[in-house]
Amino acid sequence: MRTLPSVFPAQSAMREIITENRGGYNLASISIEVNVTNLLETQVGRLLHERGLKLVLAESCTGGLLGSRITDVPGSSEYFLGSVVAYAYEAKAELLGVSWDTLNTKGAVSPETVLEMAKGIRDRMKADIAISVSGIAGPGGGTPEKPVGTTCIGLVAGNGEWAKIFQFSGDRQENKIFAVNAALKLLLDYLQGNQI
Repeated sequence: MRTLPSVFPAQSAMREIITENRGGYNLASISIEVNVTNLLETQVGRLLHERGLKLVLAESCTGGLLGSRITDVPGSSEYFLGSVVAYAYEAKAELLGVSWDTLNTKGAVSPETVLEMAKGIRDRMKADIAISVSGIAGPGGGTPEKPVGTTCIGLVAGNGEWAKIFQFSGDRQENKIFAVNAALKLLLDYLQGNQI
């Protein structure tokens, strides 16, 4: 059995314990220490908090996983206003204001769509920074132009907007995790003043 990669060392360790000890292991007696100070969501949270910035999210293929990671950090309510999971075209249009023209001509997985998603959630929730994610997690849904694993991530802030295209090669769960990690890294790069 293969252990999925994870940014949470405790999850990986637990998977190994469960995989290696199928015969009955008392997980309650296992103690695992995790250093969370270097997790992406912790670094992002610290910078948002220090600068008094408010973050919002618009998620599609990640289905709320990015918001879950942000809220894994204690005190995240000080800088995280909330998120919208807009999976279908209708939700992207109605909840985030993505134009039907963009959806019909560029598709849900495009730089144009993720920028409209991020603008929409940022404007509606009056936040400083918005991150959006839309992709093809798989196993189906890919095309020759946009194969499974294609993911677009948008970032909109007061001083600009950026969209990045990624190509991940995992299974559905892995692609969702990769997308969340990429979104957090993009946000961290922005907050640290690195080139996006």
